[in-house]
Amino acid sequence: MQTSGRRLVPLQLQEIKLQKLKEMFISKFGSAPKFYARAPGRVNLIGEHIDYCGYAVLPMAIEQDILIAVEPVQTQVVQLANTNSSYLDFTTSVNNVQINKTKPQWHNYFLCGLKGIQEHFGLNNPTGINCLLDGTIPPSSGLSSSSALVCCAGLVTLRANGKTLSKVELAEICTKSERYIGTEGGGMDQSISFLAEEGTAKLIEFSPLRATDVRLPSGATFVIANSCVEMNKAATSHYNIRVMECRLATKLLSKSKGLEWKNMLRLHDVQTKLGVSLEEMLTIVEEVLHPEPYSAEEICKCLGITLEELRSQILSQNMQDVSTFKLHQRAKHVYSEAARVLEFKKICSEAPANALQLLGELMKQSHISCREMYECSCPELDRLVDICLQFGAIGSRLTGAGWGGCTVSMVPTDKLNTFLKNVKKAYYQTDGQRLAVENNSLFATKPGRGALVFVEA
Repeated sequence: MQTSGRRLVPLQLQEIKLQKLKEMFISKFGSAPKFYARAPGRVNLIGEHIDYCGYAVLPMAIEQDILIAVEPVQTQVVQLANTNSSYLDFTTSVNNVQINKTKPQWHNYFLCGLKGIQEHFGLNNPTGINCLLDGTIPPSSGLSSSSALVCCAGLVTLRANGKTLSKVELAEICTKSERYIGTEGGGMDQSISFLAEEGTAKLIEFSPLRATDVRLPSGATFVIANSCVEMNKAATSHYNIRVMECRLATKLLSKSKGLEWKNMLRLHDVQTKLGVSLEEMLTIVEEVLHPEPYSAEEICKCLGITLEELRSQILSQNMQDVSTFKLHQRAKHVYSEAARVLEFKKICSEAPANALQLLGELMKQSHISCREMYECSCPELDRLVDICLQFGAIGSRLTGAGWGGCTVSMVPTDKLNTFLKNVKKAYYQTDGQRLAVENNSLFATKPGRGALVFVEA
């Protein structure tokens, strides 16, 4: 396509992308797609590892997305293909969806969304589909490529079978269905994918799920930088161990306060039952939980149960061999991070003169807590945060699950170009491997729109 030397605007780029996807679809399947589904990635500005504990988070959708071209077919077969040839084609019966937890391959995330919608509606005779997927979210980068794929697959299945749901219902179904792959997520990624709106970040609260606009301050731009260390939540145990440590902390705190600990699953539940503030919960954590790791035997002693009861009633199947649990540190992070989220929103709402400095301080505190209390950082992320702060970021922190992936930094808009140039030089151009992917690894972003289904105009 000729562009006459003009700079392409995002809408033109989207049209070119769509046309390429359509041509590839026709080449692959011999007919044109009937509709398209899109779901964005996200960046979490603050509130890490607290959604599954019941606490509010503060993400925004990004421009990078999953885009799927779709054709419903008469045969009860799902055919999946990817524009990236390193992701292999996959075909299965629409009536016999099997998800392999041991191998978190790309098609399994699609099958999570498919199965979630099928089961919600009890579809006995689901429609077969041909799908071609194109993705621009870097995989295993903490920007929610896997959840975007689950959400997009949910939308595809919904439309192909002529069903409708609200955005909140879709988010809740996709949150549950992603657990088919073995990740005990809390719902932030799916919620922002559906509930995002252009121009605003969102405070996402749970039970019930709701989203509130958060207008970010002018004068600053959020910049995402990829550490180029990949981390797949479903492929490692780090993430699920943290979920379990929070659950065990919930039970010990509940028991110490005379609550019905057997029914308590989330740290938020303890605060709600006790009717105290987050600051008071932090004091209770210091009083009740010791900083030294707990053995399984000590946890049993605290709860008055046997090791067999712990393993069969509390620990999930993939946690049976874990021997020690850090409960004090995990609970301390969750309650302090939950308070930082509320403070971040308050500052955005009130917009004091020093808003940027206050927000930056919260981001820095969040990263320190993720690194020291939750231990979900890594040397590359810590170095990247330090580089970003060194070259003018007001605040910087890891974003996403951690153990790799990306940082998010708040940078004065008037210093953005210098910042990008310096970070590129200091982090990416000192390493050949990082240099190869730097174009897609460091970019400014702004709040994007949520997931949608559309047909060609």
